[in-house]
Amino acid sequence: MNNQLLLDLVAEYKSPLYVYDAEKITAQYQKITSAFSSVKNVRINYAVKALSNISILKLFRSLNSGIDCVSFQEVTLGLKAGFDPKDIIFTPNGVSLSEIEEIAALGVQINIDNLSILEQFGNAHPKIPVCIRINPHIMAGGHSKISVGHIDSKFGISVHQVPHIMRITENTGMHVNGIHMHTGSDILDIEVFLLATEILFNTAEKFKQLDFIDFGSGFKVAYKPGDVGTDIEELGIKLGERFNQFCDDYGKDIALMFEPGKFLVSESGKFLAHVNVVKQTTSTIFAGIDSGFNHLIRPMMYDAYHHINNISNPNGKERYYSVVGYICETDTFATNRRIQEIREEDILCFDNAGAYCYSMSSNYNSRFRPAEVLINKGKSHLIRKRETMDDLVRNQIEVDL
Repeated sequence: MNNQLLLDLVAEYKSPLYVYDAEKITAQYQKITSAFSSVKNVRINYAVKALSNISILKLFRSLNSGIDCVSFQEVTLGLKAGFDPKDIIFTPNGVSLSEIEEIAALGVQINIDNLSILEQFGNAHPKIPVCIRINPHIMAGGHSKISVGHIDSKFGISVHQVPHIMRITENTGMHVNGIHMHTGSDILDIEVFLLATEILFNTAEKFKQLDFIDFGSGFKVAYKPGDVGTDIEELGIKLGERFNQFCDDYGKDIALMFEPGKFLVSESGKFLAHVNVVKQTTSTIFAGIDSGFNHLIRPMMYDAYHHINNISNPNGKERYYSVVGYICETDTFATNRRIQEIREEDILCFDNAGAYCYSMSSNYNSRFRPAEVLINKGKSHLIRKRETMDDLVRNQIEVDL
Protein backbone atom coordinates (compact mmCIF):
# COMPACT_ATOMS: atom_id res chain seq x y z
CA MET A 1 0.00 0.00 0.00
CA ASN A 2 1.65 3.22 -1.15
CA ASN A 3 1.27 6.60 0.51
CA GLN A 4 -1.01 8.04 -2.14
CA LEU A 5 -3.44 5.14 -1.84
CA LEU A 6 -3.57 5.60 1.93
CA LEU A 7 -4.13 9.34 1.58
CA ASP A 8 -6.91 8.69 -0.91
CA LEU A 9 -8.55 6.29 1.53
CA VAL A 10 -8.44 8.90 4.29
CA ALA A 11 -10.04 11.41 1.91
CA GLU A 12 -12.80 8.89 1.16
CA TYR A 13 -13.41 7.30 4.55
CA LYS A 14 -12.03 9.99 6.93
CA SER A 15 -9.70 9.49 9.86
CA PRO A 16 -8.84 7.76 12.04
CA LEU A 17 -8.94 4.71 9.81
CA TYR A 18 -7.76 1.10 9.80
CA VAL A 19 -6.60 -0.34 6.47
CA TYR A 20 -5.69 -4.00 5.87
CA ASP A 21 -3.89 -5.64 2.95
CA ALA A 22 -5.41 -9.00 1.96
CA GLU A 23 -2.36 -9.90 -0.12
CA LYS A 24 -0.05 -9.55 2.91
CA ILE A 25 -2.33 -11.75 5.00
CA THR A 26 -2.35 -14.36 2.24
CA ALA A 27 1.45 -14.20 1.91
CA GLN A 28 1.92 -14.73 5.65
CA TYR A 29 -0.46 -17.69 5.64
CA GLN A 30 1.36 -19.25 2.71
CA LYS A 31 4.71 -18.57 4.37
CA ILE A 32 3.89 -20.62 7.45
CA THR A 33 2.21 -23.46 5.54
CA SER A 34 5.14 -23.67 3.13
CA ALA A 35 7.63 -23.76 6.01
CA PHE A 36 6.02 -26.98 7.27
CA SER A 37 5.53 -28.63 3.88
CA SER A 38 7.56 -31.64 5.05
CA VAL A 39 4.76 -32.55 7.47
CA LYS A 40 1.91 -34.59 6.00
CA ASN A 41 -0.92 -32.95 7.96
CA VAL A 42 -0.53 -29.28 8.96
CA ARG A 43 -3.43 -27.19 10.25
CA ILE A 44 -3.25 -23.44 10.77
CA ASN A 45 -5.97 -22.01 13.01
CA TYR A 46 -6.06 -18.24 12.84
CA ALA A 47 -6.40 -16.65 16.29
CA VAL A 48 -9.61 -14.67 15.91
CA LYS A 49 -8.90 -12.38 18.87
CA ALA A 50 -6.17 -10.64 16.86
CA LEU A 51 -8.64 -9.19 14.33
CA SER A 52 -12.19 -10.48 14.37
CA ASN A 53 -13.87 -8.64 11.48
CA ILE A 54 -16.10 -11.14 9.68
CA SER A 55 -14.63 -10.21 6.27
CA ILE A 56 -11.15 -11.06 7.57
CA LEU A 57 -12.51 -14.40 8.80
CA LYS A 58 -13.99 -15.09 5.37
CA LEU A 59 -10.59 -14.37 3.84
CA PHE A 60 -9.01 -17.01 6.09
CA ARG A 61 -11.76 -19.48 5.24
CA SER A 62 -10.93 -18.97 1.54
CA LEU A 63 -7.32 -19.86 2.35
CA ASN A 64 -8.45 -23.18 3.92
CA SER A 65 -7.49 -22.00 7.39
CA GLY A 66 -9.19 -23.05 10.58
CA ILE A 67 -9.76 -20.64 13.45
CA ASP A 68 -8.88 -20.50 17.13
CA CYS A 69 -11.53 -18.87 19.34
CA VAL A 70 -11.53 -17.82 22.98
CA SER A 71 -15.19 -16.92 23.51
CA PHE A 72 -18.67 -18.03 22.53
CA GLN A 73 -18.99 -14.80 20.54
CA GLU A 74 -15.87 -15.55 18.49
CA VAL A 75 -17.17 -19.04 17.76
CA THR A 76 -20.46 -17.51 16.59
CA LEU A 77 -18.60 -15.08 14.31
CA GLY A 78 -16.68 -18.01 12.85
CA LEU A 79 -19.85 -19.93 12.13
CA LYS A 80 -21.38 -16.82 10.52
CA ALA A 81 -18.25 -16.53 8.36
CA GLY A 82 -18.91 -20.04 7.07
CA PHE A 83 -16.45 -22.16 9.05
CA ASP A 84 -17.41 -25.75 9.70
CA PRO A 85 -17.48 -26.48 13.46
CA LYS A 86 -14.79 -29.12 12.98
CA ASP A 87 -12.44 -26.37 11.74
CA ILE A 88 -12.83 -24.37 14.95
CA ILE A 89 -10.92 -24.92 18.19
CA PHE A 90 -12.16 -23.25 21.38
CA THR A 91 -9.27 -22.30 23.68
CA PRO A 92 -10.74 -20.27 26.56
CA ASN A 93 -9.36 -19.33 29.94
CA GLY A 94 -11.37 -19.09 33.13
CA VAL A 95 -14.76 -19.58 31.48
CA SER A 96 -17.66 -21.52 32.99
CA LEU A 97 -18.38 -25.19 32.41
CA SER A 98 -21.71 -24.19 30.84
CA GLU A 99 -19.99 -22.09 28.16
CA ILE A 100 -17.70 -24.98 27.28
CA GLU A 101 -20.65 -27.37 27.15
CA GLU A 102 -22.62 -25.00 24.93
CA ILE A 103 -19.78 -24.78 22.44
CA ALA A 104 -19.00 -28.51 22.56
CA ALA A 105 -22.63 -29.13 21.61
CA LEU A 106 -21.99 -27.24 18.37
CA GLY A 107 -19.36 -29.80 17.35
CA VAL A 108 -16.44 -27.43 17.96
CA GLN A 109 -13.15 -28.85 19.25
CA ILE A 110 -12.73 -27.78 22.87
CA ASN A 111 -9.45 -27.16 24.68
CA ILE A 112 -9.42 -27.26 28.50
CA ASP A 113 -6.72 -25.56 30.57
CA ASN A 114 -7.53 -26.35 34.22
CA LEU A 115 -7.98 -29.47 36.29
CA SER A 116 -11.31 -28.52 37.82
CA ILE A 117 -13.17 -28.07 34.53
CA LEU A 118 -11.35 -31.04 33.01
CA GLU A 119 -12.70 -33.35 35.72
CA GLN A 120 -16.21 -31.88 35.62
CA PHE A 121 -16.40 -32.12 31.84
CA GLY A 122 -14.94 -35.62 31.81
CA ASN A 123 -17.51 -36.87 34.30
CA ALA A 124 -20.39 -35.28 32.40
CA HIS A 125 -19.28 -35.90 28.79
CA PRO A 126 -16.65 -38.67 28.63
CA LYS A 127 -17.28 -39.37 24.94
CA ILE A 128 -16.73 -35.80 23.66
CA PRO A 129 -13.12 -35.42 22.46
CA VAL A 130 -11.06 -32.95 24.48
CA CYS A 131 -7.76 -31.19 23.92
CA ILE A 132 -5.70 -30.35 27.02
CA ARG A 133 -3.61 -27.19 27.33
CA ILE A 134 -0.26 -27.67 29.03
CA ASN A 135 1.82 -24.89 30.59
CA PRO A 136 5.43 -25.77 29.71
CA HIS A 137 6.91 -23.18 32.10
CA ILE A 138 8.87 -21.51 29.33
CA MET A 139 9.37 -17.73 29.32
CA ALA A 140 9.29 -16.50 25.73
CA GLY A 141 10.74 -13.12 24.74
CA GLY A 142 8.85 -9.85 24.65
CA HIS A 143 6.76 -8.08 27.28
CA SER A 144 5.71 -10.00 30.38
CA LYS A 145 2.06 -9.07 29.83
CA ILE A 146 1.90 -11.11 26.64
CA SER A 147 4.02 -14.06 27.74
CA VAL A 148 1.66 -16.85 28.81
CA GLY A 149 3.74 -20.03 29.10
CA HIS A 150 5.81 -19.24 32.20
CA ILE A 151 5.42 -20.73 35.66
CA ASP A 152 3.41 -17.81 37.08
CA SER A 153 0.96 -17.64 34.17
CA LYS A 154 -2.75 -18.31 34.70
CA PHE A 155 -2.87 -20.26 31.43
CA GLY A 156 -2.66 -24.01 31.00
CA ILE A 157 -2.16 -26.94 33.36
CA SER A 158 1.35 -27.16 34.76
CA VAL A 159 3.49 -29.79 33.12
CA HIS A 160 4.26 -30.95 36.67
CA GLN A 161 0.58 -31.82 37.08
CA VAL A 162 0.49 -34.30 34.20
CA PRO A 163 0.15 -37.26 36.66
CA HIS A 164 -3.00 -35.56 37.98
CA ILE A 165 -4.29 -35.13 34.42
CA MET A 166 -3.70 -38.83 33.81
CA ARG A 167 -5.70 -39.79 36.90
CA ILE A 168 -8.63 -37.62 35.80
CA THR A 169 -8.67 -38.96 32.25
CA GLU A 170 -8.38 -42.57 33.42
CA ASN A 171 -11.05 -42.21 36.11
CA THR A 172 -13.54 -40.49 33.79
CA GLY A 173 -12.69 -42.52 30.69
CA MET A 174 -12.65 -39.30 28.69
CA HIS A 175 -11.27 -39.12 25.17
CA VAL A 176 -8.20 -36.87 24.87
CA ASN A 177 -7.59 -36.21 21.18
CA GLY A 178 -5.18 -33.27 21.40
CA ILE A 179 -2.37 -31.74 23.45
CA HIS A 180 -1.74 -27.99 23.29
CA MET A 181 0.57 -25.24 24.49
CA HIS A 182 0.87 -21.52 23.79
CA THR A 183 3.86 -19.56 25.02
CA GLY A 184 2.58 -16.23 23.71
CA SER A 185 4.78 -13.16 23.40
CA ASP A 186 7.49 -12.60 20.76
CA ILE A 187 9.31 -15.85 20.05
CA LEU A 188 12.59 -14.90 18.41
CA ASP A 189 15.02 -17.62 19.49
CA ILE A 190 13.53 -20.77 18.02
CA GLU A 191 15.75 -22.94 20.23
CA VAL A 192 13.73 -21.73 23.22
CA PHE A 193 10.53 -22.65 21.40
CA LEU A 194 11.93 -26.06 20.44
CA LEU A 195 12.73 -26.70 24.10
CA ALA A 196 9.05 -26.14 24.88
CA THR A 197 8.01 -28.50 22.08
CA GLU A 198 10.05 -31.30 23.65
CA ILE A 199 8.06 -30.84 26.85
CA LEU A 200 4.89 -31.14 24.79
CA PHE A 201 6.13 -34.23 22.94
CA ASN A 202 6.98 -35.90 26.26
CA THR A 203 3.46 -35.18 27.45
CA ALA A 204 1.77 -36.21 24.22
CA GLU A 205 3.30 -39.69 24.18
CA LYS A 206 1.37 -40.51 27.35
CA PHE A 207 -1.96 -40.21 25.47
CA LYS A 208 -2.70 -42.96 22.98
CA GLN A 209 -5.63 -41.54 20.96
CA LEU A 210 -4.30 -38.19 19.80
CA ASP A 211 -5.41 -36.67 16.51
CA PHE A 212 -3.22 -33.58 16.79
CA ILE A 213 -0.61 -31.62 18.74
CA ASP A 214 -1.17 -27.86 18.86
CA PHE A 215 1.99 -25.78 19.34
CA GLY A 216 0.23 -22.43 19.73
CA SER A 217 2.05 -19.40 18.39
CA GLY A 218 3.64 -16.17 19.58
CA PHE A 219 5.81 -15.78 16.50
CA LYS A 220 7.52 -12.40 16.25
CA VAL A 221 7.12 -10.04 13.31
CA ALA A 222 9.29 -7.04 12.38
CA TYR A 223 8.17 -3.83 14.11
CA LYS A 224 10.62 -1.33 12.65
CA PRO A 225 13.06 -0.99 9.73
CA GLY A 226 15.90 -3.46 10.18
CA ASP A 227 14.00 -5.47 12.77
CA VAL A 228 13.73 -9.26 12.45
CA GLY A 229 11.00 -11.77 13.15
CA THR A 230 10.83 -15.47 13.98
CA ASP A 231 12.70 -17.53 11.40
CA ILE A 232 9.69 -19.60 10.36
CA GLU A 233 11.64 -21.41 7.65
CA GLU A 234 14.28 -22.67 10.08
CA LEU A 235 11.59 -23.58 12.60
CA GLY A 236 9.74 -25.48 9.87
CA ILE A 237 12.82 -27.54 9.06
CA LYS A 238 13.74 -28.37 12.66
CA LEU A 239 10.28 -28.85 14.13
CA GLY A 240 9.00 -30.58 10.98
CA GLU A 241 11.75 -33.19 11.20
CA ARG A 242 11.15 -33.72 14.91
CA PHE A 243 7.37 -33.95 14.44
CA ASN A 244 7.68 -36.55 11.70
CA GLN A 245 9.95 -38.56 13.98
CA PHE A 246 7.36 -38.34 16.74
CA CYS A 247 4.63 -39.59 14.39
CA ASP A 248 6.80 -42.56 13.40
CA ASP A 249 7.39 -43.43 17.05
CA TYR A 250 3.71 -42.83 17.91
CA GLY A 251 2.63 -45.12 15.07
CA LYS A 252 0.17 -42.63 13.60
CA ASP A 253 0.25 -39.57 11.33
CA ILE A 254 -1.37 -36.98 13.58
CA ALA A 255 -1.84 -33.32 12.68
CA LEU A 256 0.57 -30.53 13.54
CA MET A 257 -1.39 -27.41 14.47
CA PHE A 258 -0.57 -23.76 15.08
CA GLU A 259 -2.77 -20.85 16.11
CA PRO A 260 -1.02 -17.67 14.95
CA GLY A 261 -2.73 -14.30 15.13
CA LYS A 262 -0.19 -11.50 15.10
CA PHE A 263 2.07 -13.37 12.65
CA LEU A 264 -0.75 -13.53 10.09
CA VAL A 265 -2.33 -10.07 10.32
CA SER A 266 -0.07 -7.61 12.14
CA GLU A 267 1.98 -6.43 9.16
CA SER A 268 -1.09 -6.23 6.94
CA GLY A 269 -2.55 -3.34 8.93
CA LYS A 270 -2.05 0.43 8.80
CA PHE A 271 -3.66 2.89 11.18
CA LEU A 272 -4.10 6.39 9.78
CA ALA A 273 -4.62 9.44 11.96
CA HIS A 274 -4.93 13.17 11.38
CA VAL A 275 -2.66 15.63 13.21
CA ASN A 276 -4.85 18.05 15.15
CA VAL A 277 -2.14 20.12 16.77
CA VAL A 278 1.65 20.50 17.02
CA LYS A 279 2.46 21.75 20.50
CA GLN A 280 5.94 22.81 21.56
CA THR A 281 6.87 23.01 25.25
CA THR A 282 10.19 23.87 26.84
CA SER A 283 11.38 20.30 26.42
CA THR A 284 9.16 18.46 23.95
CA ILE A 285 7.33 18.81 20.66
CA PHE A 286 3.99 17.02 20.86
CA ALA A 287 2.06 15.90 17.79
CA GLY A 288 -1.54 15.48 18.92
CA ILE A 289 -3.71 13.29 16.70
CA ASP A 290 -7.43 12.57 16.30
CA SER A 291 -7.17 9.25 18.12
CA GLY A 292 -6.00 7.76 21.38
CA PHE A 293 -5.53 4.54 23.27
CA ASN A 294 -9.25 3.97 22.76
CA HIS A 295 -8.28 2.97 19.20
CA LEU A 296 -4.74 1.64 19.62
CA ILE A 297 -3.98 0.63 23.19
CA ARG A 298 -0.89 -1.53 22.66
CA PRO A 299 1.74 1.19 23.32
CA MET A 300 0.09 2.20 26.60
CA MET A 301 -0.80 -1.33 27.66
CA TYR A 302 2.52 -3.09 27.14
CA ASP A 303 4.97 -0.63 25.58
CA ALA A 304 4.42 -1.97 22.06
CA TYR A 305 6.35 -0.24 19.27
CA HIS A 306 4.50 0.94 16.17
CA HIS A 307 6.62 2.56 13.48
CA ILE A 308 5.17 5.94 12.48
CA ASN A 309 5.55 7.70 9.13
CA ASN A 310 4.27 11.09 8.07
CA ILE A 311 2.78 10.03 4.75
CA SER A 312 1.70 13.56 3.84
CA ASN A 313 5.28 14.84 4.18
CA PRO A 314 7.39 11.73 3.46
CA ASN A 315 10.46 13.69 2.38
CA GLY A 316 10.41 16.15 5.25
CA LYS A 317 13.45 16.59 7.49
CA GLU A 318 13.27 14.27 10.46
CA ARG A 319 12.69 15.82 13.87
CA TYR A 320 11.93 14.41 17.31
CA TYR A 321 8.29 14.22 18.39
CA SER A 322 6.18 12.70 21.10
CA VAL A 323 3.02 11.48 19.39
CA VAL A 324 0.04 11.67 21.72
CA GLY A 325 -3.71 11.13 21.60
CA TYR A 326 -6.78 13.08 22.61
CA ILE A 327 -7.79 10.97 25.62
CA CYS A 328 -7.90 13.04 28.81
CA GLU A 329 -5.14 11.22 30.65
CA THR A 330 -1.66 10.09 29.70
CA ASP A 331 -2.09 8.82 26.15
CA THR A 332 1.21 8.31 24.37
CA PHE A 333 1.97 6.43 21.16
CA ALA A 334 5.66 7.35 20.88
CA THR A 335 8.16 9.39 22.90
CA ASN A 336 10.99 11.37 21.30
CA ARG A 337 10.54 9.52 18.03
CA ARG A 338 12.32 10.62 14.83
CA ILE A 339 9.61 11.31 12.26
CA GLN A 340 9.48 13.39 9.08
CA GLU A 341 8.55 16.97 10.00
CA ILE A 342 4.98 17.01 11.27
CA ARG A 343 2.61 19.86 10.48
CA GLU A 344 -0.95 20.37 11.58
CA GLU A 345 -3.36 18.60 9.17
CA ASP A 346 -0.74 15.97 8.24
CA ILE A 347 -1.64 12.27 8.15
CA LEU A 348 0.43 9.86 10.26
CA CYS A 349 0.58 6.17 9.43
CA PHE A 350 1.13 3.58 12.17
CA ASP A 351 2.55 0.25 10.98
CA ASN A 352 1.69 -3.21 12.37
CA ALA A 353 -1.88 -2.19 13.08
CA GLY A 354 -3.49 -5.43 11.96
CA ALA A 355 -3.28 -7.36 15.23
CA TYR A 356 -4.75 -6.43 18.61
CA CYS A 357 -5.57 -2.89 17.54
CA TYR A 358 -9.19 -2.58 16.44
CA SER A 359 -10.05 -5.74 18.36
CA MET A 360 -8.94 -4.06 21.61
CA SER A 361 -10.55 -0.69 20.86
CA SER A 362 -13.23 0.92 23.01
CA ASN A 363 -15.58 3.87 23.33
CA TYR A 364 -13.58 5.41 26.16
CA ASN A 365 -14.29 9.17 26.47
CA SER A 366 -17.44 8.33 24.48
CA ARG A 367 -15.42 8.43 21.27
CA PHE A 368 -16.54 6.56 18.17
CA ARG A 369 -14.55 3.61 16.88
CA PRO A 370 -13.06 4.04 13.38
CA ALA A 371 -13.97 2.46 10.07
CA GLU A 372 -12.07 -0.53 8.66
CA VAL A 373 -11.08 -0.98 5.01
CA LEU A 374 -9.73 -4.10 3.29
CA ILE A 375 -7.61 -3.81 0.16
CA ASN A 376 -7.88 -6.88 -2.07
CA LYS A 377 -6.47 -7.10 -5.58
CA GLY A 378 -6.11 -3.35 -5.77
CA LYS A 379 -9.69 -2.61 -4.78
CA SER A 380 -10.79 -1.11 -1.47
CA HIS A 381 -13.73 -2.55 0.48
CA LEU A 382 -15.33 -0.91 3.49
CA ILE A 383 -15.65 -3.78 5.98
CA ARG A 384 -16.84 -1.80 9.00
CA LYS A 385 -18.58 1.56 9.09
CA ARG A 386 -17.41 4.31 11.38
CA GLU A 387 -19.56 4.46 14.48
CA THR A 388 -22.12 7.20 15.02
CA MET A 389 -23.95 8.64 18.01
CA ASP A 390 -26.74 6.15 17.36
CA ASP A 391 -24.25 3.29 17.89
CA LEU A 392 -23.04 4.85 21.12
CA VAL A 393 -26.49 5.13 22.71
CA ARG A 394 -28.19 2.11 21.11
CA ASN A 395 -28.20 -0.06 24.24
CA GLN A 396 -28.52 2.75 26.76
CA ILE A 397 -31.82 3.28 28.55
CA GLU A 398 -32.78 6.80 29.57
CA VAL A 399 -34.40 7.00 32.98
CA ASP A 400 -36.02 10.19 34.24
CA LEU A 401 -35.11 10.61 37.90
